[in-house]
Amino acid sequence: MEALEPVCRTVVVTGASAGMKRACAVAFAARGDRLALIARGRPGLEGAVREAEEARAAKVVAIEADVADPQAVEAATARVEAELGLIEVWVNDAFASVFAPFAEITPKEFLRITEATYLGSVYATRAALERMLPRNRGVIVQVGSADSSGGFGAHGRFDERARTHSRQQQTAHALGTLADAVRRASGRVSAGLPGPGDGFFSRMRGARAPQSSDRRV
Repeated sequence: MEALEPVCRTVVVTGASAGMKRACAVAFAARGDRLALIARGRPGLEGAVREAEEARAAKVVAIEADVADPQAVEAATARVEAELGLIEVWVNDAFASVFAPFAEITPKEFLRITEATYLGSVYATRAALERMLPRNRGVIVQVGSADSSGGFGAHGRFDERARTHSRQQQTAHALGTLADAVRRASGRVSAGLPGPGDGFFSRMRGARAPQSSDRRV
C-alpha cells in the first residue's frame, strides 16, 4: 500500500525570525505546510522566508508584528486566514529577554519581558482559539525552555548570575498556568521545554541581550 502524503496545513510561528523558532518554521516548511511567520525584525523575517521557501513550503507569508500589541496580533491572525486559509497549528515562541544581573535590569526591561513573553502568548492564544474553537479543529503549541527550572547556570553554561533572571524563569509559571487553563477548557494546547541551543545566550557571556530575540537577526 502506498504511503499517504502528509496533509498540507496552515501553520503560524511567532518570533520566527531567529533561533529555534526559525528552525521550527523550516521544519514545518519541509513537510509542505503553508506558513505565516510573525516577528518584529524585517531582516530576520526575510531570511526565514528564504529558508522556508528553500525547504519547499507550500506558501510563506511574513508578517511584521509585535505580539505584545493585541491589535497587531488580531490583525495578523485575520491576515493569515485571508491569505493562507484556516489556521490549524499555532506555535507561540516569541519572547524578550535580558541577560544581566537581576539588580541591573530596569523596570522598563522587566515590563518588556512580561509583555512580549507572557502577554504576547496570551494575546496570540486568544486570537487562535477564537478561530479554532467554533470549528473544533486546531492545536496551539506553547514553547518554553528547560532552563526555566534552574537557569542557564544550572546547566553549567553560565555563571551564577544567570540563575535568577533568564526570561524563562520570570514567566515560566505564568505561561504554565495559561497552558493548563486552555488545555482544561479546550484540550488544544501542547507545551514544550527545549534544552540549550546555539543562540545568543550561548555565545555571549555576561552581556545584555537585545530587547527582543527577534531583533538580533
